[in-house]
Amino acid sequence: MNKSKYLFPKDFMADPSVHVFEGKLYIYPSHDRESGIEENDNGDHFDMNDYHVFSLDDVENGEITDHGVALSVKDIPWSGRQLWDCDVAFKNGKYYMYFPLKDKNDIFRIGVAVSDKPFGPFIPEKHPMMGSYSIDPCIFEENGKHYMYFGGIWGGQLQRYRNNKALESAVIPHEDEPAIPSKIALLSDDMLEFAEEPKDILILDKNGNPLLHGNENRFFEASWMHKYNGKYYFSYSTGDTHLLCYAIGDNPYGPFTYQGVILTPVVGWTTHHSIVEFKGKWYLFFHDSVPSGGRTWLRSMKVVELEYNEDGTFKTIEGLDK
Repeated sequence: MNKSKYLFPKDFMADPSVHVFEGKLYIYPSHDRESGIEENDNGDHFDMNDYHVFSLDDVENGEITDHGVALSVKDIPWSGRQLWDCDVAFKNGKYYMYFPLKDKNDIFRIGVAVSDKPFGPFIPEKHPMMGSYSIDPCIFEENGKHYMYFGGIWGGQLQRYRNNKALESAVIPHEDEPAIPSKIALLSDDMLEFAEEPKDILILDKNGNPLLHGNENRFFEASWMHKYNGKYYFSYSTGDTHLLCYAIGDNPYGPFTYQGVILTPVVGWTTHHSIVEFKGKWYLFFHDSVPSGGRTWLRSMKVVELEYNEDGTFKTIEGLDK
Protein backbone atom coordinates (compact mmCIF):
# COMPACT_ATOMS: atom_id res chain seq x y z
CA MET A 1 0.00 0.00 0.00
CA ASN A 2 2.30 2.73 -1.29
CA LYS A 3 -0.33 5.38 -1.87
CA SER A 4 -2.59 6.89 0.77
CA LYS A 5 -6.33 6.43 0.45
CA TYR A 6 -9.40 8.18 1.80
CA LEU A 7 -11.41 6.18 4.30
CA PHE A 8 -14.84 7.83 4.35
CA PRO A 9 -15.49 10.16 1.41
CA LYS A 10 -19.17 10.67 2.37
CA ASP A 11 -18.47 13.03 5.26
CA PHE A 12 -15.75 15.21 6.76
CA MET A 13 -13.85 13.48 9.57
CA ALA A 14 -10.46 14.50 10.97
CA ASP A 15 -7.86 13.76 13.69
CA PRO A 16 -8.32 9.96 13.58
CA SER A 17 -7.31 8.11 16.77
CA VAL A 18 -7.07 4.40 15.94
CA HIS A 19 -6.84 1.28 18.12
CA VAL A 20 -7.29 -2.46 17.71
CA PHE A 21 -10.28 -3.65 19.74
CA GLU A 22 -12.00 -7.04 19.36
CA GLY A 23 -9.71 -7.89 16.43
CA LYS A 24 -10.74 -4.87 14.35
CA LEU A 25 -9.46 -1.36 13.83
CA TYR A 26 -11.68 1.20 15.52
CA ILE A 27 -11.31 4.80 14.35
CA TYR A 28 -12.30 7.74 16.54
CA PRO A 29 -12.20 10.97 14.52
CA SER A 30 -13.55 14.43 15.17
CA HIS A 31 -16.52 15.29 12.95
CA ASP A 32 -16.01 18.43 10.90
CA ARG A 33 -18.93 20.51 9.74
CA GLU A 34 -19.61 23.80 8.00
CA SER A 35 -20.40 26.14 10.89
CA GLY A 36 -20.12 29.44 9.01
CA ILE A 37 -17.72 30.77 11.68
CA GLU A 38 -14.88 32.88 10.30
CA GLU A 39 -11.35 31.48 10.50
CA ASN A 40 -9.18 32.74 13.36
CA ASP A 41 -6.13 31.73 15.42
CA ASN A 42 -8.36 30.44 18.23
CA GLY A 43 -9.78 27.78 15.92
CA ASP A 44 -13.39 28.89 16.43
CA HIS A 45 -14.16 27.68 12.89
CA PHE A 46 -13.49 24.12 14.07
CA ASP A 47 -16.91 23.92 15.70
CA MET A 48 -17.57 20.19 15.90
CA ASN A 49 -20.54 18.96 17.93
CA ASP A 50 -20.51 15.14 17.85
CA TYR A 51 -18.37 12.04 17.31
CA HIS A 52 -18.93 9.10 14.99
CA VAL A 53 -17.06 5.80 15.42
CA PHE A 54 -15.81 3.72 12.49
CA SER A 55 -14.46 0.17 12.21
CA LEU A 56 -12.41 -1.64 9.61
CA ASP A 57 -11.15 -5.23 9.44
CA ASP A 58 -9.05 -4.93 6.27
CA VAL A 59 -7.13 -1.71 5.60
CA GLU A 60 -6.26 -2.47 2.00
CA ASN A 61 -9.58 -3.78 0.66
CA GLY A 62 -12.17 -3.75 3.47
CA GLU A 63 -15.35 -1.73 3.71
CA ILE A 64 -15.40 0.85 6.47
CA THR A 65 -18.40 0.77 8.83
CA ASP A 66 -19.89 3.98 10.23
CA HIS A 67 -21.41 3.12 13.61
CA GLY A 68 -23.14 6.49 13.81
CA VAL A 69 -23.13 9.12 16.54
CA ALA A 70 -21.41 7.92 19.72
CA LEU A 71 -21.46 11.16 21.74
CA SER A 72 -22.87 14.67 21.21
CA VAL A 73 -22.25 18.06 22.82
CA LYS A 74 -25.92 18.23 23.79
CA ASP A 75 -25.55 15.07 25.93
CA ILE A 76 -22.64 16.38 28.02
CA PRO A 77 -23.86 18.08 31.22
CA TRP A 78 -20.98 20.58 31.46
CA SER A 79 -20.75 21.37 27.75
CA GLY A 80 -20.01 24.65 26.12
CA ARG A 81 -18.78 24.07 22.55
CA GLN A 82 -16.18 22.45 20.27
CA LEU A 83 -15.63 18.69 20.56
CA TRP A 84 -12.08 18.36 19.27
CA ASP A 85 -9.83 15.29 18.92
CA CYS A 86 -10.76 12.35 21.20
CA ASP A 87 -9.24 8.98 22.08
CA VAL A 88 -10.56 5.72 23.56
CA ALA A 89 -9.10 3.12 25.94
CA PHE A 90 -10.30 -0.30 27.11
CA LYS A 91 -10.13 -1.66 30.66
CA ASN A 92 -12.06 -4.31 32.59
CA GLY A 93 -14.78 -4.74 29.99
CA LYS A 94 -15.45 -1.01 29.54
CA TYR A 95 -14.46 1.51 26.88
CA TYR A 96 -13.50 5.00 28.00
CA MET A 97 -13.66 7.95 25.61
CA TYR A 98 -11.57 11.00 26.51
CA PHE A 99 -12.58 14.22 24.80
CA PRO A 100 -11.62 17.91 24.93
CA LEU A 101 -14.55 20.31 25.13
CA LYS A 102 -14.89 23.94 26.08
CA ASP A 103 -16.93 24.33 29.25
CA LYS A 104 -19.55 27.03 29.77
CA ASN A 105 -16.72 29.53 30.44
CA ASP A 106 -14.99 28.68 27.12
CA ILE A 107 -12.13 26.88 28.87
CA PHE A 108 -11.02 23.57 27.35
CA ARG A 109 -11.29 20.68 29.81
CA ILE A 110 -11.01 16.93 29.21
CA GLY A 111 -14.07 14.81 29.82
CA VAL A 112 -14.69 11.07 30.05
CA ALA A 113 -17.56 9.03 28.64
CA VAL A 114 -18.06 5.28 29.16
CA SER A 115 -19.50 2.46 27.06
CA ASP A 116 -19.77 -1.34 27.06
CA LYS A 117 -18.97 -1.37 23.33
CA PRO A 118 -16.05 0.08 21.35
CA PHE A 119 -18.53 1.90 19.08
CA GLY A 120 -20.64 3.40 21.87
CA PRO A 121 -22.93 5.05 22.60
CA PHE A 122 -20.72 6.65 25.27
CA ILE A 123 -22.31 8.01 28.45
CA PRO A 124 -20.50 11.12 29.71
CA GLU A 125 -19.54 11.73 33.32
CA LYS A 126 -21.26 14.70 34.95
CA HIS A 127 -18.01 16.70 35.32
CA PRO A 128 -14.72 17.03 33.46
CA MET A 129 -11.60 15.37 34.84
CA MET A 130 -10.31 17.21 37.88
CA GLY A 131 -7.28 19.33 37.04
CA SER A 132 -7.62 18.74 33.29
CA TYR A 133 -7.01 21.43 30.69
CA SER A 134 -6.15 21.93 27.01
CA ILE A 135 -6.83 19.44 24.20
CA ASP A 136 -5.88 16.32 22.23
CA PRO A 137 -5.90 13.46 24.77
CA CYS A 138 -4.06 10.34 23.61
CA ILE A 139 -4.12 7.15 25.71
CA PHE A 140 -1.20 4.72 25.77
CA GLU A 141 -1.52 1.42 27.66
CA GLU A 142 1.33 -0.71 28.95
CA ASN A 143 1.26 -3.51 31.53
CA GLY A 144 -2.26 -2.57 32.59
CA LYS A 145 -1.36 1.07 33.18
CA HIS A 146 -2.92 3.81 31.09
CA TYR A 147 -1.17 7.10 30.42
CA MET A 148 -2.73 10.22 28.93
CA TYR A 149 -0.73 12.55 26.73
CA PHE A 150 -2.42 15.87 26.06
CA GLY A 151 -2.01 19.52 25.15
CA GLY A 152 -2.01 21.98 22.29
CA ILE A 153 -1.00 25.63 21.97
CA TRP A 154 -2.84 28.56 20.37
CA GLY A 155 -6.51 27.51 20.20
CA GLY A 156 -5.70 24.55 22.45
CA GLN A 157 -4.96 26.99 25.31
CA LEU A 158 -1.81 25.20 26.61
CA GLN A 159 0.03 28.56 26.69
CA ARG A 160 -2.38 29.64 29.45
CA TYR A 161 -0.81 27.17 31.93
CA ARG A 162 2.50 26.54 33.67
CA ASN A 163 3.07 23.75 36.23
CA ASN A 164 -0.63 22.77 35.84
CA LYS A 165 -1.76 26.20 37.11
CA ALA A 166 -3.66 28.76 35.07
CA LEU A 167 -1.72 31.97 34.41
CA GLU A 168 -3.13 35.49 34.69
CA SER A 169 -2.59 35.76 30.95
CA ALA A 170 -1.24 33.45 28.23
CA VAL A 171 2.53 33.35 27.58
CA ILE A 172 4.06 32.21 24.29
CA PRO A 173 7.85 31.74 24.61
CA HIS A 174 10.35 33.76 22.59
CA GLU A 175 11.93 31.99 19.62
CA ASP A 176 15.13 31.26 21.60
CA GLU A 177 13.33 29.89 24.68
CA PRO A 178 12.34 26.23 25.23
CA ALA A 179 9.08 25.26 23.50
CA ILE A 180 5.90 24.70 25.50
CA PRO A 181 5.80 20.94 26.19
CA SER A 182 3.09 18.35 25.81
CA LYS A 183 1.87 16.73 29.05
CA ILE A 184 1.64 13.18 30.40
CA ALA A 185 -0.28 11.80 33.37
CA LEU A 186 -0.94 8.28 34.63
CA LEU A 187 -4.68 7.59 34.89
CA SER A 188 -6.38 6.36 38.05
CA ASP A 189 -7.47 2.71 38.37
CA ASP A 190 -11.08 3.66 37.62
CA MET A 191 -9.91 5.50 34.46
CA LEU A 192 -11.90 8.62 35.41
CA GLU A 193 -9.19 10.91 36.86
CA PHE A 194 -5.47 11.63 36.82
CA ALA A 195 -3.53 9.49 39.31
CA GLU A 196 -0.78 12.12 39.46
CA GLU A 197 0.02 15.71 38.57
CA PRO A 198 0.62 15.98 34.81
CA LYS A 199 4.32 16.16 33.90
CA ASP A 200 6.14 17.83 31.00
CA ILE A 201 7.24 15.81 27.96
CA LEU A 202 10.76 16.91 27.15
CA ILE A 203 11.90 16.72 23.50
CA LEU A 204 15.66 17.08 23.07
CA ASP A 205 17.77 17.65 19.99
CA LYS A 206 20.67 15.30 19.13
CA ASN A 207 22.93 17.36 21.44
CA GLY A 208 20.62 16.88 24.42
CA ASN A 209 19.21 20.42 24.41
CA PRO A 210 15.44 21.08 24.62
CA LEU A 211 13.81 22.04 21.31
CA LEU A 212 13.26 25.80 21.23
CA HIS A 213 10.00 27.53 20.43
CA GLY A 214 11.51 28.89 17.22
CA ASN A 215 12.36 25.38 15.94
CA GLU A 216 10.02 24.31 13.13
CA ASN A 217 9.97 20.80 14.61
CA ARG A 218 8.78 21.76 18.11
CA PHE A 219 5.59 20.43 19.67
CA PHE A 220 2.32 22.23 18.90
CA GLU A 221 -0.50 19.65 19.37
CA ALA A 222 -1.68 16.12 18.49
CA SER A 223 0.40 13.91 20.82
CA TRP A 224 0.55 10.21 19.96
CA MET A 225 2.50 7.39 21.59
CA HIS A 226 3.36 3.94 20.31
CA LYS A 227 6.05 1.37 21.04
CA TYR A 228 8.30 -0.41 18.55
CA ASN A 229 11.20 -2.78 19.29
CA GLY A 230 11.30 -1.78 22.95
CA LYS A 231 11.46 1.97 22.24
CA TYR A 232 8.81 4.62 22.88
CA TYR A 233 7.85 6.81 19.95
CA PHE A 234 6.32 10.18 20.79
CA SER A 235 4.85 11.78 17.67
CA TYR A 236 3.08 15.09 17.28
CA SER A 237 2.06 17.96 15.02
CA THR A 238 4.12 21.13 14.71
CA GLY A 239 0.97 23.17 13.98
CA ASP A 240 1.92 26.36 12.16
CA THR A 241 4.87 24.64 10.41
CA HIS A 242 2.54 21.83 9.28
CA LEU A 243 4.71 18.77 9.95
CA LEU A 244 4.19 15.48 11.74
CA CYS A 245 7.38 14.79 13.70
CA TYR A 246 8.61 12.16 16.15
CA ALA A 247 11.09 11.62 18.95
CA ILE A 248 12.24 8.38 20.60
CA GLY A 249 12.79 7.58 24.28
CA ASP A 250 13.30 4.73 26.74
CA ASN A 251 10.14 5.08 28.85
CA PRO A 252 6.65 6.61 28.54
CA TYR A 253 7.69 9.80 30.36
CA GLY A 254 10.73 10.53 28.20
CA PRO A 255 12.88 12.46 27.70
CA PHE A 256 12.58 11.89 23.96
CA THR A 257 15.25 12.63 21.37
CA TYR A 258 14.02 14.24 18.16
CA GLN A 259 14.41 11.99 15.10
CA GLY A 260 12.72 13.54 12.10
CA VAL A 261 9.59 14.12 10.04
CA ILE A 262 6.96 11.42 9.57
CA LEU A 263 4.71 13.36 7.19
CA THR A 264 5.44 16.51 5.18
CA PRO A 265 2.70 19.20 4.91
CA VAL A 266 -0.72 18.20 3.58
CA VAL A 267 -3.38 20.38 1.94
CA GLY A 268 -5.06 22.26 4.80
CA TRP A 269 -3.68 24.09 7.84
CA THR A 270 -3.81 21.23 10.36
CA THR A 271 -2.07 17.88 10.44
CA HIS A 272 -3.07 15.24 12.99
CA HIS A 273 -2.55 11.50 13.12
CA SER A 274 -2.32 8.16 14.84
CA ILE A 275 0.01 5.19 14.32
CA VAL A 276 -1.08 1.57 14.77
CA GLU A 277 0.05 -1.96 13.92
CA PHE A 278 -2.57 -4.25 12.38
CA LYS A 279 -2.13 -7.70 10.87
CA GLY A 280 1.64 -7.36 10.75
CA LYS A 281 1.78 -3.95 9.08
CA TRP A 282 2.12 -0.44 10.48
CA TYR A 283 -0.21 2.33 9.36
CA LEU A 284 -0.38 6.10 9.61
CA PHE A 285 -3.90 7.51 9.86
CA PHE A 286 -4.20 11.23 9.17
CA HIS A 287 -6.31 13.76 7.26
CA ASP A 288 -6.14 16.44 4.59
CA SER A 289 -8.46 19.01 3.03
CA VAL A 290 -8.18 17.99 -0.64
CA PRO A 291 -11.80 16.76 -1.04
CA SER A 292 -13.21 20.02 0.37
CA GLY A 293 -11.10 22.11 -2.01
CA GLY A 294 -8.65 23.15 0.69
CA ARG A 295 -11.18 24.32 3.29
CA THR A 296 -9.06 23.72 6.35
CA TRP A 297 -12.02 23.10 8.69
CA LEU A 298 -13.49 20.39 6.40
CA ARG A 299 -11.05 17.50 6.46
CA SER A 300 -11.10 13.90 5.27
CA MET A 301 -9.54 10.82 6.91
CA LYS A 302 -6.76 8.96 5.12
CA VAL A 303 -4.50 5.96 5.72
CA VAL A 304 -1.10 4.97 4.34
CA GLU A 305 1.34 2.20 5.21
CA LEU A 306 4.19 3.32 7.47
CA GLU A 307 7.66 1.87 6.96
CA TYR A 308 10.59 1.72 9.36
CA ASN A 309 14.25 1.88 8.38
CA GLU A 310 16.59 -0.75 9.84
CA ASP A 311 17.70 1.67 12.57
CA GLY A 312 14.10 2.15 13.78
CA THR A 313 13.58 5.55 12.15
CA PHE A 314 10.69 6.18 9.76
CA LYS A 315 10.74 6.59 6.01
CA THR A 316 9.26 10.09 5.57
CA ILE A 317 5.89 10.16 3.79
CA GLU A 318 5.01 12.94 1.34
CA GLY A 319 1.84 14.71 2.44
CA LEU A 320 1.01 15.65 -1.12
CA ASP A 321 0.42 12.52 -3.22
CA LYS A 322 2.32 12.93 -6.46
